[in-house]
Amino acid sequence: MAFDYKKEYKEFYMPGKKPGIVTVPSMNYIAVRGQGDPNEEDGEYKQSIGLLYGIAFTIKMSKKGDRQIEGYFDYVVPPLEGFWWQEGVQGIDYAHKEGFKWISVIRLPDFVTKTDFEWAIQEAASKKKTDFSKVEFFTYDEGLCVQCMHIGPYDDEPATVDLMHEFMESQGYVLDITDKRMHHEIYLSDARRVAPEKRKTVIRHPIRKVLQ
Repeated sequence: MAFDYKKEYKEFYMPGKKPGIVTVPSMNYIAVRGQGDPNEEDGEYKQSIGLLYGIAFTIKMSKKGDRQIEGYFDYVVPPLEGFWWQEGVQGIDYAHKEGFKWISVIRLPDFVTKTDFEWAIQEAASKKKTDFSKVEFFTYDEGLCVQCMHIGPYDDEPATVDLMHEFMESQGYVLDITDKRMHHEIYLSDARRVAPEKRKTVIRHPIRKVLQ
């Protein structure tokens, strides 16, 4: 059986429908940065997803080629994720998607080194005849967060965010979104195949304890 991060780390990928507090360790990602409305057809965001998966599957399928990555084990490619922010806004203003800035990411297995990653960039560029220069090796130490499973359209997320913030405040925490700690979403549903009202998205916000 291929290792499935969603099943093995349910505390990070399968939270409940009620908010909870979690400490997220440092992880490595395949990442592409950009800005603009994610719904724009053939826009920068949708192009970034193709780049991410191009590298993700180059690494996953390396077992069938000449590159034998040390420590490799078979695994399910983890879900698409995104860190989102807007200049001058704490949190997210869903009414002005054109102002979004984002880092789209897919988690890397721990056995993938920076050298392995750079090989995958060159390999994918050569085989797919595509420019992967925007793709980077990204390490993020998320730390203490409040999170919740959101079920429904992305535009309905503010109601879930409000619940998260009410919960964290009741537990003695405050929001800690900064230029280093961002609004985080993990997409467990394929938006091309799942109706908006059934989509599952993990929403995560950085927090800190209230100073006494």
